[in-house]
Amino acid sequence: MRSWGVMEDRRGNPRSRFRTEMFGRREGDVTVVTQDFSFEDGRTQQRVWRIRRVDEHRYEATAPDVIGLAPGEAYGNTFHWEYTLAVNPRNRFTRVRMHHRMYLQADGTTMINRVVIKKFGLVIAQTTEHFHRGTAAVPSIAAQRGSKR
Repeated sequence: MRSWGVMEDRRGNPRSRFRTEMFGRREGDVTVVTQDFSFEDGRTQQRVWRIRRVDEHRYEATAPDVIGLAPGEAYGNTFHWEYTLAVNPRNRFTRVRMHHRMYLQADGTTMINRVVIKKFGLVIAQTTEHFHRGTAAVPSIAAQRGSKR
């Protein structure tokens, strides 16, 4: 699965574009998803999720930079997921709260993810991300000269 999106500041101004590639595998009742991020400024990041289905609608996930469990709920084509992310694990003041709303589209291969990122209860950023299952090319995230951010 691949995705691409944009991060906006709290006022909705675009600040950064990103892409991800994800690969999953089963380990018993756990799905392990490796998510590789690439940002337009050249930074990269990897997050390895361990996701377990709790019941018909509820899921729990963990990742090394997630504080505690990341609970999620799925109903119909919508998935809601919340967790605390340690941006810098050595500094507890860099923790942010992630609020995801994911919407699977009718084609069954496309999903839209809207994330609100909060710190101390205040919105500090938002992302809009487009996921697509398959091997089709995704848009470039290279910084464009003369583009207004």
